[in-house]
Amino acid sequence: MTTLNFLEHAKSLGKSATVALVEAGKEGERCGASRWTPAFFRLDKDNKFDSNFKNEIKLVSNGLADQAYCEKLETEVPHTVQFLLDHGVKVEHRTENNVYLGFDTDQNFAKGDGGGYAIILKLFEHILSFPNVDIMWETNAEQLLTLDDGTIHGVRVRKNNGYFSQIFGKQVMLSCGGFEGNREMMAQYVGPRSEQLGLVAPGLKYNTGYGLKMGLQVGAATAGSFHGLHCELVDTRSSKPEATVWGHSFGIVVNEHSKRFYDEGNRSLFATCEVIAYETWRDQNQKAYFITDAPIMDRFRPGWVYDTTDLEPEEGDTIEELAEKLGLNPQELKQTLDEYNSSIDNKEFDPMVLDGKRTNGLTPNKTNWANPIRVAPFYGYPLTAKVVFTFGGLKVDLDSRVISTTGTPIPGLYCAGELSGFYYNETHHATVHFVVSHSVDLLEKLLRKRC
Repeated sequence: MTTLNFLEHAKSLGKSATVALVEAGKEGERCGASRWTPAFFRLDKDNKFDSNFKNEIKLVSNGLADQAYCEKLETEVPHTVQFLLDHGVKVEHRTENNVYLGFDTDQNFAKGDGGGYAIILKLFEHILSFPNVDIMWETNAEQLLTLDDGTIHGVRVRKNNGYFSQIFGKQVMLSCGGFEGNREMMAQYVGPRSEQLGLVAPGLKYNTGYGLKMGLQVGAATAGSFHGLHCELVDTRSSKPEATVWGHSFGIVVNEHSKRFYDEGNRSLFATCEVIAYETWRDQNQKAYFITDAPIMDRFRPGWVYDTTDLEPEEGDTIEELAEKLGLNPQELKQTLDEYNSSIDNKEFDPMVLDGKRTNGLTPNKTNWANPIRVAPFYGYPLTAKVVFTFGGLKVDLDSRVISTTGTPIPGLYCAGELSGFYYNETHHATVHFVVSHSVDLLEKLLRKRC
């Protein structure tokens, strides 16, 4: 988006601007995370951004996240969405009548038509219409080039033949993802057993942390929690990228010993999907199993809650039969279900609010949506956690300029997307991954420098 925005604005000013777009992956792969995302957006029906997002981020980060960035995001997102719409991207809107979203969007659920892949294809279509852009496939940026005064003036890249080359430019925008595709950096920052975390989509193998390395080499400051990451519970049986099972809130999730380990109704679905996945990796040997019954499946299927995976759930006429199919001990799972069902209060089940329908006397208790699991057939999914993106990255200001450890912008260096460290602690990021686009004023400053 930055490339296209820059090219178009240069043209509107009658300026001649040349852009080199450096891509580590092969042509046609459309690498990184954006190609694979379902592109859920926290938008209301008028494409305004969830005004509660800044409060949510402040809460879960214990006040560490950049509130000015959140406010700028809220202001800029409608313009970013309009930019997408103006370039042929379609955004679907619908009212979600089954799931409490936890957004300030009047239960509006927005999604890019065709997901991230369709968005990228459409933007690339426009980029390729410009003669003054050079897309360099199978080229890995590995080092920033600097002048004696510290100004960034290009990058050193390794071509697919193994040799280095230099690309010169007056501004460099780093937008190359996090470090989830780098096992050494995952071990260094995220910690032991991070090698057990598979990638939610194949394009993430190119997110090897070189943007972070390059920034650190020239004295960039960092932001975000480097031990943190966004992960999701995916269907272990599926080879489909992003085979996420979202609906953990409307049943129970047990470990390999058929024991519950997390309050599945703690908060909204999107506020807890990341945390329960993180707990599965950190404390449950990467094995979890979602269990529910016919009324829930009848209510939510077909739909995104359980149909993002491409496989049907395992099914049994009894809990014991379902346990056998999932590879769990039938008696242990039956005992867990009996204890769960007998502990539920008599409040009405309502998935459209935090209904307070809870269990009592369990460890942990389920505090919302504790609906009994009693009506056959019974259903289950075997789950494991896979990483979507990392949190720690480079510190930027509101104009996407990379900030040095001394607190001043590094001349000529910019950063956007996952590489910009913004998130602290686990929260519901699955539905926002907008990049704040450059303002017109900033673009004009860059173009004056270039020309």
